[in-house]
Amino acid sequence: MDATGIESQLDIVELTPARWADLETLFGRSGASGGCWCMWWRVPNKDYDRGEGNKAAFHAITEELCARGQTPGLLAYADGLPVGWISLGPRQAFRRFDAMRSDVFKRVDDKPVWSVVCFYINRKWRNKGVAGALLARAIDYARSAGAELLEAYPVDVSAEAATGNLFMGTQSLFAQAGFVEVARRHPARPIVRLAL
Repeated sequence: MDATGIESQLDIVELTPARWADLETLFGRSGASGGCWCMWWRVPNKDYDRGEGNKAAFHAITEELCARGQTPGLLAYADGLPVGWISLGPRQAFRRFDAMRSDVFKRVDDKPVWSVVCFYINRKWRNKGVAGALLARAIDYARSAGAELLEAYPVDVSAEAATGNLFMGTQSLFAQAGFVEVARRHPARPIVRLAL
């Protein structure tokens, strides 16, 4: 099914405290990727607390952002059930980037960017266009929030060194949405951008 077809089946909305239980349902008891609770990019390694600590921290971040009229990401629903998630926001919200010693994800330049850092799709809904629909809505959300550049750090699955861990999306997904490569410091990890 193409992204256009799936978009008509999905309701994509901002995560709010009122929708927290839906995120819990989507992520499951393990918290999506082994207890991450979408905190991997938000804190340096020393502050990362897999499981309940991450869950509590992300719940607090959600409440804080929503109190300021923002959100940490978007939820996709199909027939009233949560089926997908995308995390995005100003790059400075993702503190791990600047705490890393690796050059792979270091800043390309000093331009203010928003970052798309994570997707999580219910297993039954993978490979059906949910990620593309979430990305399209995330572009609209970032633009409406005043972002001028949207940046992402996908996996180039055609590269020899590619990982199978695709929670940051694939390069082809972002290319289809109009993102262009602006840097590559690892064979399988381009940095891509879309001017808004």
